[in-house]
This record gives sequence, C-alpha cells and structure tokens, in this order.
Amino acid sequence: MTRPTPLQNRVTPTGEICAHTARGTLMGNRGILHDERQRLGTARWKHLAWVTCTLAFKERRRELMKPGWYTELFFTDEAVALAAGHRPCGECRRDDFNRFREAFTRAHPDLPGLVRAPDMDRLMHKARVLSRSRAQVTYGATLSKVPEGVFFRVAPDGEPLVRWRGRVWSWSFDGYAAGPDALPDRVEVLTPEPTVKTIAAGYMPVCHATG
Repeated sequence: MTRPTPLQNRVTPTGEICAHTARGTLMGNRGILHDERQRLGTARWKHLAWVTCTLAFKERRRELMKPGWYTELFFTDEAVALAAGHRPCGECRRDDFNRFREAFTRAHPDLPGLVRAPDMDRLMHKARVLSRSRAQVTYGATLSKVPEGVFFRVAPDGEPLVRWRGRVWSWSFDGYAAGPDALPDRVEVLTPEPTVKTIAAGYMPVCHATG
C-alpha cells in the first residue's frame, strides 16, 4: 500500500516549512500559503500574527490546506514554535497568551502599558525573519545566558539545540536526543530576541525533551 505524500506543513526551529510525516502537538498560522493543490508557493507568511493554537478547540473541524483557508502548520512543541517566530493564540490559548503578554511587557519596559498583540507581532517580526531573503534572524550570545527553552546552534547550518532541565538536547522531526557534551562559550541563538527576553522574564514554554 502506497502511503500518501506528506503535506508541506511541519515547521523546524529555524522556521523552515517542510514535508514530513511527524505529527505535531501545536498548530500554527501565518495566513494562506498554499494553492488549490495543497502546494506551497514562495510566500512564507501573509500577515504578522504568527500564532500557535491547540489541536482541538470547541469541537471545530478543519480540512487541512483547504483552498481559501489559512495553511495549518504543525510544531513538535511550544519551544520549537517560539524558535520559529510564533506566539500563543489569544483565542484558543488565552491563558498562555496572557502569560506571554505579561512577560513580554515586563521584558520590554519601553513599550507603554500592557502591550497589545499587534505591538508584539510588529516587534517580533523584525527579529524573526528578513523580509527580502526570508532568512531567519539570529544573534550571538553567551551560552550561560541562554534561558531554558530557547533554541540555538553552534555553527551556521548546525543542528538545532535547546537547553532544558539542565541538559542540552538536539532536535529533529523524530524527537529529541542528547546533545553534545562540549559546547563553546558563544552560540548562535535561533529563538527571536524579543521572545528570549520574554522567556527570561518568566514565560516558561513547553518542551518535550525528556531524559
């Protein structure tokens, strides 16, 4: 029996959208990216509100990649979704959204009052992707100052790594595995800087790396 070709809707910590059979624990939205044949074009977003949603909400049912509907994207867990530039949805993940927004506000005292979703989206978009090349924005940091739940890599095009529960883990669509024992003092951070600051200010993402 021939298995159907997997849809191009699985997202990596570097923000790439790939075709893979792996299942996700969260669904994401960047707008309508596919055509009537369920194929992605060149666009990788159609709006700035990159959100992550629960897989089930109020008994709603969706046909994947339905023409004219937004493209459903899937993530291993929230740590991956945040690295790819997404944030919690304000509807189906309201409690998580409120926690994220409160921590985001603490992390960005220059913004007036309790920030709104559009304010977060505009700031996050500048820090997650280059509009012309669509390349992920990264930055260098000292490893000891990278919070848990934040993705990084050691070298350009190196494997995505995450610190979680006192250990370093390597990520793949098949799951997490023990990461390298020795790491340099400086690393390249994949998770957008505003989100890293939000995690450092108290927002703890869900990561499925376990020993």
